[in-house]
Amino acid sequence: MGDKMKISDLKEGTGKVSLEAKIVSKEEPRQVNTKFGETQVANATIEDDTGRFKLSLWGADADIPEGSKINIENGFVSSYREELQLSAGKFGKITVVEG
Repeated sequence: MGDKMKISDLKEGTGKVSLEAKIVSKEEPRQVNTKFGETQVANATIEDDTGRFKLSLWGADADIPEGSKINIENGFVSSYREELQLSAGKFGKITVVEG
């Protein structure tokens, strides 16, 4: 894996995102139907010392509590409704460093 990134490094289309940040706010998870079946998603805002960014938490990750420090591996940045957001996607992983 490469070096850890910072939120200020994120741009649309950035892939293989590896960074550590804190979930500073999070919406209630909601049920959604995707082409892969029904799952839950929660929108969150993460922060590090360079700024804030929107994060989509899918599936079991939607249960990660607000205030948790997380490590994102192999995430990617996409644009949704003209807003940039980071997601672990199908191949990435989010782990809680400290809750």
